[in-house]
Amino acid sequence: METNLSKMITLRPFRLSDVDDIMSYAGDDQVTRSLRWKTLTTRDEALTFIKDVCIPHPWRRAICIDDRSIGFVTIFPGSGDDRYKADLGYAIAAKYWGQGITTKAVKITVSQVFNDFPILVRLQAFADVENKASQRVLEKAGFQREGVLRKYGYLKGNIKDLVVYSFLSTELAV
Repeated sequence: METNLSKMITLRPFRLSDVDDIMSYAGDDQVTRSLRWKTLTTRDEALTFIKDVCIPHPWRRAICIDDRSIGFVTIFPGSGDDRYKADLGYAIAAKYWGQGITTKAVKITVSQVFNDFPILVRLQAFADVENKASQRVLEKAGFQREGVLRKYGYLKGNIKDLVVYSFLSTELAV
């Protein structure tokens, strides 16, 4: 479902001034329960996270409405023999869930990332089998479900089954 908000989103690199905005989602256990990193608890932690993780990252973008960060989307490019593929990750503040915003951000990402990484052939994403909303985001963004990887990912002290999705460069709309 595309909403008026999802039509207004943009992606941009993170800035130090995003510190208060990032706390609205990175400080929320409901959002971070499906992320590998721990919930941020202080403004200083958020500032350090932006400086040490977000800004130097090769492709991490703030998902923005009116230039305010409400979430993020990240590409983890492979290297060496795996340089043709990359992993995708994302999250947005809980108050924006179910509005088509993450799907729109993932679609924008797909359209940009194959240009930014010309060698890239495969973009893949992993979703917890219990996270149906994340699976729907990927499916609506055009990713193909490939299957379940049993006991594949370690998340918050548990080994989880993950659903793997992919989007190939040959699937881009011309």
